[in-house]
Amino acid sequence: MGAPVLLLSGLARARTARRIVVAFFVTVLLVVLVAFSPLIVVPLALAGFPAPAAQSALPGAPPVASGQWGYPLAGDYRKGRGFGHNPVSGCSYCSTEHKGYDMVQGCGSTVFAAGAGVVITAGSYFGWGNTVRIDHGDGVETLYGHMQWDSLRVAVGQHIDVGAALGAEGSTGHSTGCHLHYEVRRHGVAIDPQPFMAVLGLPLK
Repeated sequence: MGAPVLLLSGLARARTARRIVVAFFVTVLLVVLVAFSPLIVVPLALAGFPAPAAQSALPGAPPVASGQWGYPLAGDYRKGRGFGHNPVSGCSYCSTEHKGYDMVQGCGSTVFAAGAGVVITAGSYFGWGNTVRIDHGDGVETLYGHMQWDSLRVAVGQHIDVGAALGAEGSTGHSTGCHLHYEVRRHGVAIDPQPFMAVLGLPLK
């Protein structure tokens, strides 16, 4: 029997040697997997499989009219339910008389203050879930509902400017999907946000 065969036979019987051989082959396997992983991931991405979602960043401030008011979302959005009688089919907890204006940009999109003022709510608020309310003075308030939990960037009592980042679009509270419930109140009564914003030079869809 040759020397190489005797050597391999001895290694096979030694426990330490077997561990070394197994560790060697595991290392080689890991190196091969790491080296060839782009050949698997890239074709999947090209085939339409979604990439892992990145954490939302805070873009710049939204458009502002007259330096006083701006849109609560930056960029384009889809309109959801408008103000007034607007029942939701198959949703027992959704109000039939909608008090705000729903704007859809996507889960995690940054929500901005439409005007300067003082934060009077920052957290759980009835059916609106994670909510921010801002007192703008002269009896005018705005409400930003259904934001993601742990996304708020303001606190009660804080004075904020128009365009300040408030949190991220979500689906908390009585909600059927990610959207921003934008509400305008005058002396505690909800009013239609569309004519209110149009007068400010910020028409909604």
